[in-house]
Amino acid sequence: MVLCPPMPRVIWIVHILSVIGTRPEAIKLAPLILEFEQRRDITHSLCLTGQHRDLVQPVLQQFGLKSTYDLDLMVPEQSLAALTAAILDGLSNVLDAEQPDWLVVQGDTSSAFAAALAGFYAAVPVLHVESGLRSHDPLNPWPEEAHRRMISPIATLHAAPTAAAA
Repeated sequence: MVLCPPMPRVIWIVHILSVIGTRPEAIKLAPLILEFEQRRDITHSLCLTGQHRDLVQPVLQQFGLKSTYDLDLMVPEQSLAALTAAILDGLSNVLDAEQPDWLVVQGDTSSAFAAALAGFYAAVPVLHVESGLRSHDPLNPWPEEAHRRMISPIATLHAAPTAAAA
């Protein structure tokens, strides 16, 4: 019998890019981001869209999180279409620079929708945190219900908050 030496343990490093635009996204993703940043097998980058700039910063400070990118896209009287297009364009540049293995979005905001679409266009798998919630009325709440529905088919992995949402 010939004994082979044990194979060296291979540690795969996964690069994750999380996108936050609003205060609720920051609150809900902060514990997950903290876990990513503790792991030796994960490198993590954080991109802020600026959708709720003044409300996001205190949450990030409370959790001790710092952004890697800040798109700072909000302008006075900005339409929903202009915001979505700006996030899509700005995040496309970040995705080109970062080349992440996964993109993490949370919920149903314009930031989450545009980020998921940018990830889809860049062929980056999308993890949708808090997926599956539905009102079954695309106009209520508007535009959040439509955002949720449009993220679902392009997300690779769905993290639903409840069994009913799953």
